[in-house]
Amino acid sequence: MKIATSAYPLTFFDSWRQYEDKIAHWVSDAADNGADLLMFPEYGAMELATLDGADVAGDLEGSIRAVSEKMEDAAALHAKLATENNVHILAASAPVMTGAPRPVNRAEFFSPTGGRDHQDKQIMTPFERDPWDIVAGGPLKLFDTALGKIGVLICYDSEYPLLARGLSEADVILAPSCTETLAGYWRVRIGAMARALEQQCITAQSSIVGTYSWSEAVDVNTGAGGIFCPPDKGFPGTGVLAEGGLNTPGWTYAEVDLAAIAEVRVNGGVRNRLHWDEQKGRETATNVRLT
Repeated sequence: MKIATSAYPLTFFDSWRQYEDKIAHWVSDAADNGADLLMFPEYGAMELATLDGADVAGDLEGSIRAVSEKMEDAAALHAKLATENNVHILAASAPVMTGAPRPVNRAEFFSPTGGRDHQDKQIMTPFERDPWDIVAGGPLKLFDTALGKIGVLICYDSEYPLLARGLSEADVILAPSCTETLAGYWRVRIGAMARALEQQCITAQSSIVGTYSWSEAVDVNTGAGGIFCPPDKGFPGTGVLAEGGLNTPGWTYAEVDLAAIAEVRVNGGVRNRLHWDEQKGRETATNVRLT
C-alpha cells in the first residue's frame, strides 16, 4: 500500500461548502498521487466550529459541542470521498458526544466499499482531562481491511507500549496527533517509532500545523507527517520511511510492503515482537544497596 499522512492546516470557514471543497481537494490530491490509505490528524475537525461563528469557535466548551453536532455530516462526506477516490481514510478526530455526560475523542475510519467504523482515544492528556473534560472511549480495535490489518493509537495513546501490544497483529498503526510544542511532536514521534520497533510494524504520524487565534482549543500547533518502520532487515536503518518538513502543510507519502513486515517478524536481526513475553517475571526490579 501507499500511505499518505497529513501535516494539516486549519481553516476558518464561512460555509459548509468551503469545508467540503477543502476535504475533497486533500483527498483527491493524495489519491492522484497513488495513495491507498490517507490519515488526517487528531482534532483536525475542530475547524468545523468556525461554521458557528467566531464566538463559538473561540469558546472551548462551545466549540466542542459545535463540532460534535457536525460529525455525522462530516462522516457522510468522508464516506463519499473514500468511495469516489477508491481510498481508505482515517478522518480527523473530533470530540463526540455519545450519550455519555462528556465527549470522547473519536477518529472515524472509512473504506472505499462503504465500510465505516471508529477508534476512540484510550488515555487522556492533562489538557484533555482539564479543562477539556474529554473522557476515554470504547476499546481498541484492529481493522481487517483489503490493505492489511490496521490499528489506530490517537496521539498520547502511541506513547504506551501495552496499547500497541494489543494491536500486535497490525501491519500498520496510525497515530494521528495534535501537539502544541516541538517537545509534544517529538514525544508522539518517538512513541510511534518505538512502537514500530517493538511490534515490528509500520507506524505513521499526522499533525495539525499552524497558529489559529480564533480557537481556544487548537490555537498553537507544531508537527509534521511521518511514516516509520523497524530499523531492521528490508527497511531503512534509521527507522524512517518518510518524513515531512516541520510545520510544512501537505501530504507525506511512503510505499509499504506487507511482505517485508512479515519477513522481518520472522527473520529480522532482532525479534522484539516474538520475544515480548520473555519480559514477564523480569519486569520487577530487586532492590540492591551498593555500599
